[in-house]
Amino acid sequence: MIRAVLLDILGVIYDADTPIAGAVAAVERLRRAGLPLRFVSNTTRTPREAMIEQLAALGIEVTDAELLTPARAAVEWLRRHECRPHLLVHPDLEAEFSGLEGGNGCAVVVGDAGDAFDYAGLNRAFRELVAGADFVALATNRTFKDADGLFSLDAGAFVAALEFASRRPPVVLGKPSPDFFLSALADVNCPAADAVMVGDDAESDVAGALRAGLGAALLVRTGKYRPGDETRFDPPPTAIVHDLAAAADWILNRAAA
Repeated sequence: MIRAVLLDILGVIYDADTPIAGAVAAVERLRRAGLPLRFVSNTTRTPREAMIEQLAALGIEVTDAELLTPARAAVEWLRRHECRPHLLVHPDLEAEFSGLEGGNGCAVVVGDAGDAFDYAGLNRAFRELVAGADFVALATNRTFKDADGLFSLDAGAFVAALEFASRRPPVVLGKPSPDFFLSALADVNCPAADAVMVGDDAESDVAGALRAGLGAALLVRTGKYRPGDETRFDPPPTAIVHDLAAAADWILNRAAA
């Protein structure tokens, strides 16, 4: 039986600033059923406060504890390892790392930097890695669906370039890291086997969740989904559903009474 639900945001609840049809009502139905919800996003361009405000504008109230982002995980990792960050992230995200300048070591932190992904920035990060800095990737997604409706390069390609050049594998803190999924369940008193993930990325959301031990992972045909995604990665989705509304139907039919 399902006792907790993890939801991706971009591509599942909204695209750009537009809610996906039926998504807001689906979230409300899951809440009314008493299921703990956690919103787990790999978005690394938007600060968490802005994400919470955007969801609220759509009619979905999300508490700070209910939203998990790679940036929050990175801040905790940097504090735990007493590292100051060398940031290669989107300028809008830099404020989330304030107050961490005094660490004993250094860690290169890479997210989706957008236009900040230029040669000079990548080379500075590379030189820090060669000099011995730790290597932290907020996420390794290949692509994302941009505001114009087309696919754009995500952080994964740039993380791979730095890994290739430096011969240093990164610590990945967002999806598909098993720790990221499990940390979402840490305060809901739910074993991974009783939780379900809903996402539009068959690799990071779905296969990642199943490898982390979640009992089910649903792939929606919205957002970045493309026909055939369900067969491209292993393990495959537990089910493929049209959208979050259909996912809610699937979940509620299997939820604990």
